[in-house]
Amino acid sequence: MTVPRVAFATHRQSPQLTNDDRLVADALGRRGVEVLPAVWDDHDVEWASFDRVIIRSTWDYHLKPGSYERWLRSFLPRPGRLWNPPEVVLANLNKRYLIRLSEQGVGVVPTAYVGSGDGRRLRAILERHGWDEVVIKPAISASGRGTWRTSLAAAGWDQGRFADQVRESDTLVQPYIPEIASRGEWSMMFFGSRFSHAVLKKPAEGDFRVQRHFGGQPRAAVPGARLVEQAAVALSTVGAHLLYARVDGIEREGEFVLMELEVNEPYLFLSLSDDAASIFADEIVRVLSERVPHGS
Repeated sequence: MTVPRVAFATHRQSPQLTNDDRLVADALGRRGVEVLPAVWDDHDVEWASFDRVIIRSTWDYHLKPGSYERWLRSFLPRPGRLWNPPEVVLANLNKRYLIRLSEQGVGVVPTAYVGSGDGRRLRAILERHGWDEVVIKPAISASGRGTWRTSLAAAGWDQGRFADQVRESDTLVQPYIPEIASRGEWSMMFFGSRFSHAVLKKPAEGDFRVQRHFGGQPRAAVPGARLVEQAAVALSTVGAHLLYARVDGIEREGEFVLMELEVNEPYLFLSLSDDAASIFADEIVRVLSERVPHGS
């Protein structure tokens, strides 16, 4: 029998499997599946030679979004080959989707969307929404890049920086969420439709960003059943079967408030769970068992 071959899509700065993804690769190896890393924008890679392509650590996509979108679209004629599905990932790249989810009734952190080239002034946006402290971030971003904090009092001083950012990219303005520092930000991992595990991330003292390279510290934690249920409801709005997802948000007065719905290339904190790599591997095997249309 031919051994199934799966590509884990990576990026040029770190082309090999991450330590986390090695756990999944090892679990798949025990299930008779070969996993190979492949840089997403390496033109020498023959993607059709793999039984499945799984987006894992394409962590430079936000630096070249046009190229990344073209790569994703190249899989549209080949449904079932790329996971998560390209149409789902394409809809998730720009965080404007948060506004759409809010309109669908999902509890989402309030978000003002400022399109590239928009001439609105920062102070006017804060005054309109009644926000005193805010976080500003590119609408297409990863790892906290380009994310900064300001306030109504500092809006005049920060107008130049804001205008420069808006000239370069679509931008989000959101109220500062104090629960991130006081209680932490939840990341809940799902494989297929099954909740797997969660971590609680807290920023370094005096910071507001929870990423490790900014000093943030994640720890394994168990969210309440209601939070998991609400995260699953948010995830269900995608309207398509997913291989994996990470649902990020905070707890406020017992309710889950969504901050990001990560279905592109989320870090999954597999090393902080005893069973997650095995669950993920089983879901990949299930996807491999599904028939891919001929010629895709």
